[in-house]
Amino acid sequence: MPLQKRLFVTVGTTEFESLIKEVTRHETLSALSQLCFSEVVLQIGRGNYEPDDLTSGNGNGDNLPKVSFYRLKDSIKEDIEKADLVISHAGAGSVLDCLSAGKHLLVVINDELMGNHQTELAEKLAAENYLHYCVISDLLTSLKTLSWDSIEPFPPGQPEKLVEHLNKCFGFG
Repeated sequence: MPLQKRLFVTVGTTEFESLIKEVTRHETLSALSQLCFSEVVLQIGRGNYEPDDLTSGNGNGDNLPKVSFYRLKDSIKEDIEKADLVISHAGAGSVLDCLSAGKHLLVVINDELMGNHQTELAEKLAAENYLHYCVISDLLTSLKTLSWDSIEPFPPGQPEKLVEHLNKCFGFG
């Protein structure tokens, strides 16, 4: 029996319906199944779109992953920790939470936003080999073709440097 993997998708507190729609398309779910994903958990934020029940395939012998979703909760830390792969919008908080948890991360840029500064974050972290990123139209291809072999572990934070800086600013050091 092949390894059963879990995918977590997060859009943060915003709306990113095109990402949720793309992940729940039959073709995408089929590709995820081929990649041994048996479960897909979606955090859909404030969007109006709610995916249909896609947990049982379409009756044509498909073995699609079980799909569940929720809008928001106090913390997505547990969902991140349980995931084998996270697909996320490019929000800094979500990205850093995933990388800090040591998860493979595919960031999907919301190219529907004007002046999207989040692209810069994804590009920089991808250039340093911490994650992969794509746009909606490339999500399926990315899932099928990306290699995770070159991904580097994200270095842990160094809060002592912030404390040291603040101490200097306030004359305590």
